[in-house]
Amino acid sequence: MITQQEHLIIINILRPYSPTKIGIFGSYARNEAQEESDLDLLVDFRKTVSLLDLVGLEIELSEQLGIKVDLVTERSVNPRLRKYIENDLKRIL
Repeated sequence: MITQQEHLIIINILRPYSPTKIGIFGSYARNEAQEESDLDLLVDFRKTVSLLDLVGLEIELSEQLGIKVDLVTERSVNPRLRKYIENDLKRIL
């Protein structure tokens, strides 16, 4: 489970990129995270974010949170996986 403080860290790091949606999915959303689990974030942005920026955001989030973060944009979700992500999704913004 992610703490309120960690929610704030995520929101503050992503804020300069104008997110319209931030959600957690996967093992952290299901409260099944293990020590080796990564944090899966689904994000939608108001403005275009480059691949280089996304990689930088993943690195910054991982460093600030102390866990590996996988950042997935709403537009890049594989249609076959969308329903599973939506079932798990816990929105924080």
